[in-house]
Formats: sequence, structure tokens, C-alpha cells
Amino acid sequence: MKFTAEPESNNQINFLDITIHKTPTKWTTSIYRKPTFTDSIIPYTSNHPPQHKHAAIRYLRNRLNTYHLQHNEYTEELDTVHNIMRNNGFSTHAYAPPNPPLHKHATIRYLHNRLNTYHLQHNEYIEELDTIHNIMRNNGFSTHAYAPPNPRRPSTTTPSQKQGNTTHKWGPFTYTGRETTYINNIFKKADIRITLRTNNTLQNLLMQKPQPPDKYSRSGAYKLTCPECNKVYVGQMGRSFTQRFKEHRNAFKSNRNTSNYAKHAHHTHAHIFCPAGKRPCYQAPHSTPY
Repeated sequence: MKFTAEPESNNQINFLDITIHKTPTKWTTSIYRKPTFTDSIIPYTSNHPPQHKHAAIRYLRNRLNTYHLQHNEYTEELDTVHNIMRNNGFSTHAYAPPNPPLHKHATIRYLHNRLNTYHLQHNEYIEELDTIHNIMRNNGFSTHAYAPPNPRRPSTTTPSQKQGNTTHKWGPFTYTGRETTYINNIFKKADIRITLRTNNTLQNLLMQKPQPPDKYSRSGAYKLTCPECNKVYVGQMGRSFTQRFKEHRNAFKSNRNTSNYAKHAHHTHAHIFCPAGKRPCYQAPHSTPY
């Protein structure tokens, strides 16, 4: 195993998907993308399940609101996400930004709950409310129409219920369009979970599909039928049928005794050489081609 060290450049260094900036007073972060980055995701018009098409956008927006970005980096990254959405046919108006992380509001929620729990006089209440608003403004929070998000309630399911949730049956289903969604809802009523998949994968698009073998290129037993008298010649060859058929045809054209089928066509009422209607057909050398 070989380890490499990457030194910082211009007071910044890239780590995973973020860039860490060093300033004289603090550290800041921004989203890092490789120089080979392209804004290609599953297009909105692609025949893919909606869950697959929106997965990349959910990831971009969740990352945007999870990392502690400064206002400038946040705005720049939001513009990048909107450009990716527009370039792939998504509407930016249909996406409401997700709720900010709850841990950012834990302290503010505690201050508001304490303010409304203690029995304070009107003057003390107003004074404490002004103090809370100053704390919020000093830390970049907006005080207008502020309602701290509710924390997630603890799960009320019992261990037996959790264990029962693992008994769902799952089955794959190839996504073909909106009809698949209706079928998926039917299976939900039967307590069967459906995982959607598509056939237009990179493997299917890039891999060369094997061509079906030509039956005339195989060896083995074969049968030739005379179109005049319907007599059958059965032979066996170790070469391909195409090569063996050429030998029969050449023996007929040159009147050689190397093919019993050609001999039959020559000496029995001058039959034509056209086994099973295979074109072009030939007659004996003294006649014109059929």
C-alpha cells in the first residue's frame, strides 16, 4: 500500500468532495468538483423511474444544506445545482429547499421554549425576547416569522413491530412508464414491495450483442431435395454446409462424378440443380441457366 501526501495550495486543500480554505481567523469550506466533472445526470425526459431521476438532485440539495457553507459559497453552489437541473430538463421552481438541519436550531429552540415556559413578567419577557433576537441576528438567523422546526419524534414502534417490518416480500420490476406505477400500487396492497429497474443500462448499450450463428455455417447432417422428382439426398459433412453446397454446385457445373446429387441432376432427365428452391438454379452445362 502506497500513501501520497497532497500539500495545500493558496491556503486551501481538497478533501473528498469539499475544499477547505484557511484564513487568518477561521476555516471555511466549499464544494469541490474535479476538473473532469460534467453536469450529466439522468435527464427528466428519460424513461426511468422518478425515484432514480430525482436521486441525484436530492443528493445535491441535501449536501448543500448539510455542509456548513458561507453565504457566498452557498449561493454559488445553489446556482450550480440549478444549472445542472436546467441542463437536464428539470424545473427549478418545483423544488422547495429542504428544511435546514435541526441541530442548527437546537439552541434557538431551547431559548424560545424557556422563554415560553417560565412565568415572566411582561417587561422581562420583552427583554428576553430582544436578547434572543440579538443572538439570532449575530449568528446569521432571520428573526422574521421564525418558527423553529420540530424535532423528530422518537419511534413508538415496539421491537416486535420492527421485526415484523422485515417480513415484506420484494420483487424486481422493469420500468416501462406510468403504467408501472399503477402496477406498483396494486402490489403494495398485497404487502409486496417492488424495486424498479431499467433495461437501458450502460452495459446493454455499450456491450456488443452476440449475433445468432448462421445455420449454413455449421457442420453435421444435411438434406437436399430435388425440385423435379422430390427425391432426397442426405449427407454428412465435417465442413460447413455452405462449403459443401459449393462442392455440389461445382460438380454439377463441371459434370464431375464427385457428387451423387449432381450426378442425379445430370443423368435423370436433365434435372435442374436447384435443391429446395435455392437460387440461383442451374441446368446441365449444355443448357442455358434457369
